[in-house]
Amino acid sequence: MGTEVTWSRPRRRSPRIEGPTWLALVGCYSVWALVLWQAETLGLLAVVPGALAVALHSSLQHEVLHGHPTRSAALNEALIFLPLGLSIPYRRFRDLHLSHHNDARLTDPYDDPESFYTTIGTWWQMHPVAGRLLLWNQTFAGRMILGPALSLWALWRGDLTRWRRGEPRIVGAYLRHAVGLAPVGLAIWASGMSPWLYIFGIAYPAISLVMVRSYIEHHAAEEVTHRTAIVDAHWFWRLLFLNNNYHAVHHTHPTLPWYQLRKRWLMERDDVLARNGQYFIGGYGEVLRRWLFTRREPLVHPFIGHDAPAHAVEARAVPRPREGAAGRERLGRRGSGAI
Repeated sequence: MGTEVTWSRPRRRSPRIEGPTWLALVGCYSVWALVLWQAETLGLLAVVPGALAVALHSSLQHEVLHGHPTRSAALNEALIFLPLGLSIPYRRFRDLHLSHHNDARLTDPYDDPESFYTTIGTWWQMHPVAGRLLLWNQTFAGRMILGPALSLWALWRGDLTRWRRGEPRIVGAYLRHAVGLAPVGLAIWASGMSPWLYIFGIAYPAISLVMVRSYIEHHAAEEVTHRTAIVDAHWFWRLLFLNNNYHAVHHTHPTLPWYQLRKRWLMERDDVLARNGQYFIGGYGEVLRRWLFTRREPLVHPFIGHDAPAHAVEARAVPRPREGAAGRERLGRRGSGAI
């Protein structure tokens, strides 16, 4: 999963009281509780507001790990402690995401834990079925369907190895996660909702919703500052992702609270686009239209890990970087989503 970092509370100058974040927290938990309370009445319709609430909770976890909404790390963590999404311990998400914020290593298949790239050497040794799944995962449809399962498999497989070695950060993260799962599971049971409906109708689709954002937000440009996107999203997506669609602004100012990101983008638009090499997408509808069943970028990283012989590359038909409309795009996509 890549190199990890030792976490410390981010330094920030944002206000002590962040009203919009508190409102988002109250709204998120209110919708989630209402869905469970009315589960029998809503039936299958519960999956829509349920998945949206859990996806928003993931965005709030992202906000918390960057030091919001208070100056107390313990209080912040307590606010998003309950694992509504069931599958990813918050402290694993926190450590891996902060490692991802090493911008010099963005998209690196070795060092960026949120990268969906692989290397030529790894690709050459991969089972053909696994390779096909990963290639399909490079399409938007594949990322929505397969992306959550592939991400969770990679996370759990790596963490199981670390657990067996007794790494205290891993053990502690999963023990805390288990404690939080107990009240969430009890609430689901008390609501009368089928656990399978919650898992596959709410929790799994919530990760897919998050991957709408992560599918497009980075690419493997040679210039470090060109690797992070701006997506001019509809207000619905901006709220669901807490303005993280302005991802280049977030990476430049990682401790800026979510409700200030759009203002910063509007104030510095020209500078941001100059800095990120005009990596701009007109909205998630554009992403859907262009890459629903088409691989947007190659699976093999175009710059890192080219350690296989030429005949290996030819034999496995590794996709090559493509020419873009705005000039040469040496692409190879990273995906995060849940992590």
